[in-house]
Amino acid sequence: MQTVLVSGASVAGLTLAHWLRRRGYAPTVVERAPSVRPGGHAIDVRGVALDVLDRMDLLEEARGVRTRMRGMSMHDSGGNELWRSAEMTYSSGRLDSDDIELLREDLTRLLYRRVQAGNEAEFLFGDSISALRWTGDGVHATFASGARRMFDYVVGADGLHSGVRRLAFGPEADYLRHLGSHVAVFSTDNFLGLDNWQVWVQGETASYCLYPVRDNTELRATLGFMSESIHHDHRDTEQQKRLLAENMASLGGDTPRLLEAMRTAPDFYFDAMAQVHMDGWTRGRVALVGDAGYCPSPLSGQGTSLALVGAYVLADELGRSADPAIALSRYEERIRPYVTLNQALATENPGKGPSEESLTRAKNALTLGEDDTE
Repeated sequence: MQTVLVSGASVAGLTLAHWLRRRGYAPTVVERAPSVRPGGHAIDVRGVALDVLDRMDLLEEARGVRTRMRGMSMHDSGGNELWRSAEMTYSSGRLDSDDIELLREDLTRLLYRRVQAGNEAEFLFGDSISALRWTGDGVHATFASGARRMFDYVVGADGLHSGVRRLAFGPEADYLRHLGSHVAVFSTDNFLGLDNWQVWVQGETASYCLYPVRDNTELRATLGFMSESIHHDHRDTEQQKRLLAENMASLGGDTPRLLEAMRTAPDFYFDAMAQVHMDGWTRGRVALVGDAGYCPSPLSGQGTSLALVGAYVLADELGRSADPAIALSRYEERIRPYVTLNQALATENPGKGPSEESLTRAKNALTLGEDDTE
């Protein structure tokens, strides 16, 4: 049984581990965090990505924990309501769609539980890859803990700031494309008493979205501001909170209460809105999947779908050919058109979002073919 080291225990990494085991591989998942990461905003699963969940027998469970928004209201920078809709939300589109919106942590929980239940992967939490060296026979990995092991393949499923990408392909500055804004996400108490209702506050250079989760007991907050690329340490949360507070200060209404809640949020996340653009996602026996190789940014609404579909296709091609060059080349060939169309959604209509026609074309730009693992 060939071995695969997967860096990252989020959507792409967990999905990949499941399908690798289904295709006869022995995956090991290494994750820097001490466990599967909590927190995160509501994400969408659309189009062919729904088929991936269906083939994992997770589709109905995902539908069972989807968000239950009844609509949204838009407010100006002072907090005054401008308009409202009971037909759509900005985060997930039309409420009568077949797409599924659910919390990122709920999806990762479902995926992790599926992999654990089948004993489908070895997990190395609290560790990371510090060096890679590949030969014709495999990849030698050195871990931050000091351990050294050899694998047949290594896959980076470790997000926008991928360590595997840096080790195998070079500095991230060569591949990141800044999209002119930054975003933060965190959770807090439902101090507004929202009842399955999404609230947007929009200023000239800053905005935020609030929506309740967990039976309306909790708020998830997504805050963003426009700016050129800002140099910051993506692990220094106190620095990030100061940057966010400075750039959100122009907004009124409930903004001061929100920023006060931010200071003690246990799951604060902050980063640039950026995409990853690469000419190729494989080198030797090393491959990238999901945000590590082709992050479309949250502006596209398709990052989770790309992670699910990319992981499925990579495992599928590794299962179809024992020749690494053939398998990894086919993976890139199959996924490239899907990636290109979905990344384009983030820049099609800045500030307004993609058209329904573009979104439909992008989310259905790939078919999975027959599942021969049954």
